[in-house]
Amino acid sequence: MLDARRLRLLRELSRRGTIAAVAEALAYTPSAVSQQLAALEREAGVPLLERTGRSVTLTPAAVRLVDHAETILAVLEQAAAELAAARTELTGALRIGAFPTAVRTILSPALVALSRDHPRLELLVSELDPADAADALRADALDIALLQEYDYVPAEPEIGLATEPFLEETVHLAALSPDTLGAHRDSSWIAGTPGTLCHRMTIRSCAAAGFAPRIRHHADDFGTVLALVAAGQGVAFVPDLGALDVPAEVVLTPMPIRRRTQLAYRRGTGGHPIIAAARRALHTAAAEKQSHPE
Repeated sequence: MLDARRLRLLRELSRRGTIAAVAEALAYTPSAVSQQLAALEREAGVPLLERTGRSVTLTPAAVRLVDHAETILAVLEQAAAELAAARTELTGALRIGAFPTAVRTILSPALVALSRDHPRLELLVSELDPADAADALRADALDIALLQEYDYVPAEPEIGLATEPFLEETVHLAALSPDTLGAHRDSSWIAGTPGTLCHRMTIRSCAAAGFAPRIRHHADDFGTVLALVAAGQGVAFVPDLGALDVPAEVVLTPMPIRRRTQLAYRRGTGGHPIIAAARRALHTAAAEKQSHPE
């Protein structure tokens, strides 16, 4: 019988490429990952890894097993969801991952509603960049999370996850005057930390306008970004949810750029009563925010 936890490790190895990366993502030691994968090989009865020095690659049998693992893990999640549906009251932990502006504007009212309607739920929130959310879901560190994509930074299909549309926002150019994007080809820019979606969107949006932005400051909090713009330190892109408490000096000019957010959870868990309750609360909070943006 194949162990589902070990199948999850093999799937992560197929995505991350090294045992060290799997260990870091799942809070194991590299030796523990190696031992579990060796045990999975014994269960499978065929070689799953080809070892060359310190590197490993998946054998053809392992690649086929990873394909099956996606289905197996989703079916197990669905079975757990159906068992949970038989309970009369929602109890247990709900681990939610969201980006900072969503925590302040959408997640907070959703948490109030969940606490009121399901007082025995233990609500656990992690603030993280959307670029990290999918891996956290696959690693079973989160139950539901918000993923994002921007125009010019489309999202890749997320293996092992189910997603649904959640929110779409306009991206604005924050500056000290209502200028066009092209007017700031020689300006200083404020962008997110390298590696974040916001940083990549800034670079690609400017490239589409025919120039490379001269990024002077890196900030991930849009309140900080707006304060830097107000101080004359540069210009920046700011989405709707980030446009809170805009300084009087700052002008927001809507751009033909959109940020789209999706709700994501592991395949098979969408019908779990806890996940279903979270989905309802989050959608209600997002609809209320869009109806009353101020």
